[in-house]
Amino acid sequence: MAVQQSAAADPYFPEHGDPRYRVHRYEITLDYRPGPNRLAGAVRINAIAGRSPLAEFFLNLSDFKVGRVRVDGRQPHYTHRGGRLRIRPAKPVRPGAAFTVEVHWSGNPKPVSSPWGGLGWEELEDGALVASQPIGAPSWYPCNDRPADKASYQISVTTPSAYAVVAGGRLLTRTTKASTTTWVYEQAAPTSSYLVGLVIGKYQTVLLGDPGPGGVPQHGHIPAHLLPEFSRDFARQPQMMDLFQELFGPYPFEEYAVVVTDEELDVPVEAQGLSLFGANHVDGARGSERLVAHELAHQWFGNSVSIADWRHIWLNEGFAKYAEWLWSERSGGRSAQQLAGAAHRLLSSQAQDLKLADPGRKTMFDDRLYERGGLAVHAVRCALGDDAFFRMLRGWAGLHRGGAVTTATFTAHANRYADEPLDDVFDAWLYRTALPALPTLIPARPSHPPTNAESA
Repeated sequence: MAVQQSAAADPYFPEHGDPRYRVHRYEITLDYRPGPNRLAGAVRINAIAGRSPLAEFFLNLSDFKVGRVRVDGRQPHYTHRGGRLRIRPAKPVRPGAAFTVEVHWSGNPKPVSSPWGGLGWEELEDGALVASQPIGAPSWYPCNDRPADKASYQISVTTPSAYAVVAGGRLLTRTTKASTTTWVYEQAAPTSSYLVGLVIGKYQTVLLGDPGPGGVPQHGHIPAHLLPEFSRDFARQPQMMDLFQELFGPYPFEEYAVVVTDEELDVPVEAQGLSLFGANHVDGARGSERLVAHELAHQWFGNSVSIADWRHIWLNEGFAKYAEWLWSERSGGRSAQQLAGAAHRLLSSQAQDLKLADPGRKTMFDDRLYERGGLAVHAVRCALGDDAFFRMLRGWAGLHRGGAVTTATFTAHANRYADEPLDDVFDAWLYRTALPALPTLIPARPSHPPTNAESA
């Protein structure tokens, strides 16, 4: 699936991302010293110009010292201020032409300020982690920071040998020289900049279940003293993986890793092929199991099938929320209908001013978006019936694997599986603020005949 490129800036974060070009690949080389929190980096970016000559473009990069910039091997004119590295090539790049950018930078990484606190690179008591959603990626590397611009990544990190490095993707090599070790990871699947995950710390690595022939390797990276609790809290993740592959289609990446830091996090964080949890999410009693399901589901909804811009964030969070309910339903807990009822009661007591399809920058992470998003998905299930609904889900994840989508893309897709148009359902749940009546799941009924989307 080709990534849908928008010619316009992101309406919520117009200062992030340059739509005049797209990136094909990042090759990032980092040297990090945890004690002084010192980062030195170099990146080679392979990109393609848009439909107009590219006389100037920009990358998002925080307040680092920039030591070298090259475009196709030649020195350009550039300025670096306000989180933007503006580059004017010695010669404009022709429309549709491939070009390369090299940038070297160094400094002390710190989070990007945002309405939700610091985002991106976070120094820990003993190590570091990256939690970039939505605009934190420039806190540690130069990038075209827009969710629709998805690229492959190779990341090389050199750090003292006492530390482990975990990144999304496949570990290619780990090489120790003197007192440092270099870890090289490859993420071949198209990845949004905010989903490039990286954790540096002292962890013990365990295998979660036996993937078997053709299975998905799943690893946990945990502080040794939390291993007993982790072993119970994440014990059912392999069954979640099996269930979600049954319901959503094949897992979209090569591997899946979870990291538990030795510090508390407000919420877990998803990255491409990687999820990050805090020590507070591990209690030995499966107290956060719904979040384990939520973050795993994001690998399909949000990571593989990404959003074209941040107006459509409900497509990430609504489907991940509904995956929590599906896991509960299929693992002996409350049914999706019961959980939908609880969510509906909660929302009915709160303000009715959230438009799901365009929530606005201030409320894009509001708890109501998650709950109403889950209810919107449940409403589609109730309208379609189970057979058509789950065929629709598998078709959605398969058709748009590696791509970027909008709410309109989804509504058109879902309508292909309906006996009658779903326009009233979508209008009520996505485009109006008043909370509709609780949708009710009815017994299975004959569904719409298979469409071309299902077999794609």
